[in-house]
Amino acid sequence: METVGEVASKAAGLPRRRRVSRAGQAGTAPAGRLLWEAENAAYWVGVAPLAALLPASLAYRIACWRGDWSYRHRAGKRSEIVRNLRLILGNELGPGEAERLARDFFRFRACHVIDVMRLRGRARALGKLVEIRGREHLDAAMAGGKGAILCSAHFGALDSAFSLLHVSGFPLTSIGRFHWKYTPGLTPVERRFCDLVWARRVLRHRQRPNIEPWPGRVQVAVQAASALRANEVVTICSDAAPLDAERTRTIEVPLLGRQARLLPGVVTLAQLTGAPVLMAFVYRSADYRHQVLEISPPVPLHGETANAFGRCVAAMDAAIRTSPAQWIFWHSTDDLTSLGLLPASSHNSSSNASHTRHRNWLGMSVVDSNSLALDGVERGYPGCADVP
Repeated sequence: METVGEVASKAAGLPRRRRVSRAGQAGTAPAGRLLWEAENAAYWVGVAPLAALLPASLAYRIACWRGDWSYRHRAGKRSEIVRNLRLILGNELGPGEAERLARDFFRFRACHVIDVMRLRGRARALGKLVEIRGREHLDAAMAGGKGAILCSAHFGALDSAFSLLHVSGFPLTSIGRFHWKYTPGLTPVERRFCDLVWARRVLRHRQRPNIEPWPGRVQVAVQAASALRANEVVTICSDAAPLDAERTRTIEVPLLGRQARLLPGVVTLAQLTGAPVLMAFVYRSADYRHQVLEISPPVPLHGETANAFGRCVAAMDAAIRTSPAQWIFWHSTDDLTSLGLLPASSHNSSSNASHTRHRNWLGMSVVDSNSLALDGVERGYPGCADVP
């Protein structure tokens, strides 16, 4: 997780991250790093906006070309993704499958940018490419008058899909924070750039600004409950790694054949507000341009919190196994270790690569997540947007 500088980190009691210069990233020479940043900015500012105006088949073909370019030239990140896939999925992968999934990982991230660019206007350019299945479940949940919670993982192009839900008539707000607002070392120009190319396009299709969680911020829970009381939709991603200080409040749940430690805040929020929880996942098709947003019936929340949350995690597990390349955390050994999916030795062996993730001003993860405590109740409110 990022913090608002080292001083704020100390004050909040958050773990400090080792600062690594951009030139010092593993497997990336200074000149190569500058080239990647220049290419990334050019894609966001020039290539993607123009490509999004083209017929969809050509626009997403260009995105795949860009993904292939990144796959070839970002050797360190490619190796990290392949390694993590093999370590966690292991025998589930056939020969060459990890490499294929890594390539798709980069392609999906590049396609995601085109998705966001096609949100212009009333988002019709993207809307005709995305099929919403299970809308009737959300309609029925909203008819109860207590709002609805859409729970997911950091999986697929959820932020743009959620924008389509908002445009289609569901007042929707996401819980999470944009990492560039808090990453130490970024210049005002870099922060402003990210606001313009990403946040401005996504947030215009939200009912309220992002609800940004930090430990101890009571107003976060109040804002989420207020949106639900207004019979609105609140989105949460529940697969985020907890902070070190929060590990005692996590519960162990099966995920990808291992025991992950996650915060069950989505269940706690639902139990306190009476809002139903529905699972939502976006799957990109083999042609890379069409997508399906699947919304489940309400998740049964009876029984202990751990059992109810386990049902949510089981749905996340099934989605990730169905389309592994769409899960964002393959690129971060640090996060996978924090989740408990990799041993600590994996974290130590790739610390340079994983820590520098937060220095990429147009890097992989856009919305970070956290949890907070309110009246003695721990609640996790992750965000749900990712970008290459």
